[in-house]
Amino acid sequence: MGVRRFPEGFVWGTATSSYQIEGGRDERGDCIWDTFCRLPGKVAEGHTGDVANDHYHRYREDIALMADLGMRAYRFSICWPRVLPSGSGRPSAVGLDFYDRLVDALLAANIDPYVTLYHWDLPTALQSLGGWAARDTAQRFADYAGVVAERLGDRVKHWITHNEPWVVAFLGNHLGVHAPGWEDLSLALQVAHHVLYSHGLAVPAIRAASPGSEVGITLNFSPAYPASDGPEDVAAARRHDGQANRWFMDPLYRGEYPEDMWDLYGYQVPRVADGDLEVIRRPIDFLGVNYYTRAVIRHRPGAYLDYETVRPAGEYTAMDWEVYPQALTDLLVRLHEDYAPGSLYITENGCAYEDTLTPDGQVHDPARTEYYRLHLNACLDAIEQGVPLDGYFSWSLMDNFEWAFGYTRRFGLVYVDFATQARTPKDSARYYASVARTSTIED
Repeated sequence: MGVRRFPEGFVWGTATSSYQIEGGRDERGDCIWDTFCRLPGKVAEGHTGDVANDHYHRYREDIALMADLGMRAYRFSICWPRVLPSGSGRPSAVGLDFYDRLVDALLAANIDPYVTLYHWDLPTALQSLGGWAARDTAQRFADYAGVVAERLGDRVKHWITHNEPWVVAFLGNHLGVHAPGWEDLSLALQVAHHVLYSHGLAVPAIRAASPGSEVGITLNFSPAYPASDGPEDVAAARRHDGQANRWFMDPLYRGEYPEDMWDLYGYQVPRVADGDLEVIRRPIDFLGVNYYTRAVIRHRPGAYLDYETVRPAGEYTAMDWEVYPQALTDLLVRLHEDYAPGSLYITENGCAYEDTLTPDGQVHDPARTEYYRLHLNACLDAIEQGVPLDGYFSWSLMDNFEWAFGYTRRFGLVYVDFATQARTPKDSARYYASVARTSTIED
């Protein structure tokens, strides 16, 4: 094996989100996941994020873990109803004080904060007024972004407006497997538009309150590969790419929705007001890329958009996601060539496996270590092809509440005993730390 080196200044970090780790339920307002978790059968074993990792009270311990692992950046999200319990109006001093303390503690540990403003915990009060389907929610988001940036913007210099608008729109409002749990395609498309519109509204609000900062957005990508070379499968893969990837990238970088998908959706397309797309395409400083697996697509008449995903032979994680690092290289190169974002970060990449704590207090997870080795090499392959990739954030710092899977899936570099809240770094954490400290990796 040879040794490969990442560029000078490459950013190494880990990522989390507020609902998945914070807990502190009594110190914030209600969010849509509080409601969703209590709907029968929606979340594995009836789990909730009420306590989660108790990060709200244990954040200093978690920052010390990051420092021990040599992390120099941390991507986390702000809980909207912790700052604005009813979604708008007077901010909560207690909520803002928590994020003040968190940012200060990170900086004291020489860890750079990368703040995500929305990672799915919409205030229930706004959902009762229509949620993201209501156009007014976009303005409420921009107002909230301004409140947070005004408070933290003197110290936070990296801002992400939204995490994974596709998930917000489609898992939450079309497939119904995430909060708020609706199953309506036209609703989902309207939600997607308003989320993108809110991003565009928030960009200048953040820039005004946090001068000199970088502002971007994070999308989850599903690289599409046809199951065969046949024209029907190739066309089906194009449709998957349209709904999963181009439906979000084209408005952000081209100021238009993809024409083929607009025609395909027909009467279900969203209402788009004059000037919306100009707002959505406001220049940003970077694109956040979340990648976990590819999609292999086969034409199937009668299915949604007349296609289905197939499961090729290979290695799979506990999420039943194929391990396919080549798709990460392909994706990064494609984004660079087709949309030319000036800077990209991997804002999430990781894997769930069935981890166990050994009697001597260790977690041996060679599959996860290998996953990171393969995907970090895939990042270098893209960099060598000219992609301006500037950083990598592993998902996740620690095991946490994994949405509809509750606590039954473990993505963390750090093992968490949820009964005691004890944290134990896994073997993969030590591996990732060694890469981050040296910016080198074996191929």
